[in-house]
Parts: sequence; C-alpha cells; structure tokens
Amino acid sequence: MNFIFMLTHGDKTVENCLDVLDEVLPLGLGHIGFKDIGVPGDVLRELNQRIRGAGVTSYMEVVSETPEACLRSAHVAVELGVDRLLGGTDMAAIKPVLEGSGIAYFPFAGFPVEHPTKLGGQPDDIAAHCRNFMADGAAGVDLLAYRATDAEPGDLVKAARAALGTGELIVAGSIESSEQVRALSAAGVDGFTIGTAVFDGTFRSGCDGLAPQIRAVLDCLG
Repeated sequence: MNFIFMLTHGDKTVENCLDVLDEVLPLGLGHIGFKDIGVPGDVLRELNQRIRGAGVTSYMEVVSETPEACLRSAHVAVELGVDRLLGGTDMAAIKPVLEGSGIAYFPFAGFPVEHPTKLGGQPDDIAAHCRNFMADGAAGVDLLAYRATDAEPGDLVKAARAALGTGELIVAGSIESSEQVRALSAAGVDGFTIGTAVFDGTFRSGCDGLAPQIRAVLDCLG
C-alpha cells in the first residue's frame, strides 16, 4: 500500500509547499501530491517539476465543486504534466481532456459535496460508480471514505474494493491514525493520502516536526 503525502492542509496546498518538499524529499517518499487550489499556477508548475524530477510519482487532487471548475482543473493537470489526477466525477467530460497525456485518472466515487469535501452515498452507490468508472477507462477511484456522511467508512471501502477488480483504490481525506492506516491495508487498499494530520502533528503524539510524523506513517506500512 502506497502512502501519498499531500502537501496540503485543510484541503488546500500549503503556501510554503516548495520549502516543505525540500524538507521531505530526503525521507525517500515515492508518492507526493497537492491540491488544485491554495497557491498560484506557477508555484504548482514548479512543485510538480521538482516532484517528478526527484523520481517521485506526482498527484494532483481536484477540490473544485462545479463541473466547469473540475474541467478547468483537468486542463491544469495536463499543463502541469502530473502523473495522476484524483477527484472530479464527470468522467465523460474529463477523459477527453486527459487523452494522450499519460495521466492516470482516479475520479471520486460517491457524491462529494462542499469544501472541505464530505462524501454522500451508500455502499451500493460506491460499487456502481466504481464499476462504471472502470468500464469507462479509469485507472481506479479516489474514495473519501472517512468523510462519509451516510455510511460507515469500512463498508464503503469494502464495496469499492469488491467492485473495482484490478483497478486501484486510493482512500483520501481525514486519515489521521495508525489504526485507520492498518484497517485500509487489511481491506486491500492500494494507496492512501495524508496531509493535514502530518502538518498538525497529530498522526502520532509526541512526534514533533514533519519528518517524525511522516516516519510514523511509514512505520505503519512495515
């Protein structure tokens, strides 16, 4: 299971993301991401270049709420040249934008609303979305399991995993404890994101600073 460190706090890319990246790259992370909001486009461009230049897989997660804004974010992802795009729900509109770019797309399963994002939907909804997205050519899905408002997170993860087949399942949002990480691993999740809990220093109490918090997350992976 891959730990995707998000250079984000409160669903926004942190303003000092470039400095943070320099601080965490020596830790050997293989997956680093950011949101499509929080810093100017030129900063995102440099950020992505540095991530990929270090041999790390780059992720951009969409938090735009309207279909039009999500579509603009897909164009931004292509312009930046990210490896993976997370979020959005309009596969039919976003897929043509990404065609030929080599970007792997992971749309949101369920019904994301508001900002910070919450997730509506029952396990059957999640499963149906996963099957439809895979049939349309998605690489997998981005599931905001711990932001769920209508069902238990574990039930949503189980439904997504069963419906995806060989597709990848990434769980994002409000992951803040070793218990959650181990539960996701046991459920067959392929990747998970953490940002805020690392920046707040709350993933493991008594670990001050970004590096100790990140190491605490990595420790959960064995």
